[in-house]
Amino acid sequence: METRSMTLNMGPQHPATHGVLRIQLELEGETVLKAYPIIGYLHTGIEKTAESKHYRKVIPLTDRMDYLAPMSNNLGYCLAMEKLLEIEVPEKAQWARVCLTELTRINSHLVWVGTHALDIGAMSMMLYGFREREKILGIYELVSGQRMMSTYFRIGGLAEDIPPDFDTRVREILDLFPSRYDEYEDLLTNNPIWRNRTIGVAKISPEDALSSGLTGPLLRACGFKHDLRKANPYSSYDKFDFDIPTNDGCDVYARYLVRLEEMRQSLRIIRQALDGMPEGPFVADAPGIVLPPKERVLSEMEALIFHFKIITEGFCPPEGEVYQGIESPKGEIGFYIVSDGSPYPYRMRVRPPSFVHVGALDKMCRGGLLADVIAAIGSIDIVLGEVDR
Repeated sequence: METRSMTLNMGPQHPATHGVLRIQLELEGETVLKAYPIIGYLHTGIEKTAESKHYRKVIPLTDRMDYLAPMSNNLGYCLAMEKLLEIEVPEKAQWARVCLTELTRINSHLVWVGTHALDIGAMSMMLYGFREREKILGIYELVSGQRMMSTYFRIGGLAEDIPPDFDTRVREILDLFPSRYDEYEDLLTNNPIWRNRTIGVAKISPEDALSSGLTGPLLRACGFKHDLRKANPYSSYDKFDFDIPTNDGCDVYARYLVRLEEMRQSLRIIRQALDGMPEGPFVADAPGIVLPPKERVLSEMEALIFHFKIITEGFCPPEGEVYQGIESPKGEIGFYIVSDGSPYPYRMRVRPPSFVHVGALDKMCRGGLLADVIAAIGSIDIVLGEVDR
């Protein structure tokens, strides 16, 4: 008897693909033989657009790549520029950045656990995840005036000093969230339906994880204790005490457990950042690069001139190239910037974890069932704005 495989297109409009993604599946019955991710339906052109913007005006573009982790993207770009310009950021700004990027990590993971559970059939989790996320969006609005595209970090520090009630509002989160994480575990961790849909599903071997370039929770769910916050500390992360969660399950369930523990570790880091927040300036002293304080602009002619020139003409970093990678919620995101000495980037390229991870989908899906493709896509936690730059 002659048997033939069947080709099935999942997407580009499928609601479980977390954006405009198409996956071409080759099936034998319900078993997946091959899975080809096809991207490009949401091409934003962010990298090319950056080449026509002054360096400081690129920051809002980074928000729009992974819109669930805007401050992580801001931080990666700002660190790259500060390395290129050889600017020393004040300690207060560094610790505030750590606090806010860890809140961003929790924000991203809350959306992930809610939407991923919804994909598999646990609808209540999405409501609970978004309930807690509102608290973090409130902090975004407090410091920047925006709930999502915050653009709060600046080259050299922060846009404004942290507000007086920042400490109180963040400590409310520290007090509330541990019990909410316990609630998630009560709902999912030992739930037989959840375990049947995740344990042993979308497995990838540690060797394939390394060869595919996986980072972040996906790599740590294969047993590798790698985290850029420890391996190559930035923004004072070397002064914080936290653990790197790992699991050797290599499957959807292991990725869930790693991300859940990462949220708990983020709370540890945030508490240390609040307890030890240094006093001092929130921006570097870098005339011609960092905007002078508004009160000086209103009273000093020199400050007004600096402000006008930075806004209208930008600034010119030295010729050269730089790369800076950070540990975003999804894995390593890196910014590679080439300067030709003009006020505009000659080239900007981003190493996005979502783009790299979607390439491993084929290895995760082969030999599995068609229904498990949804679980595989959800477990890698992609944002298509980051894939199609």
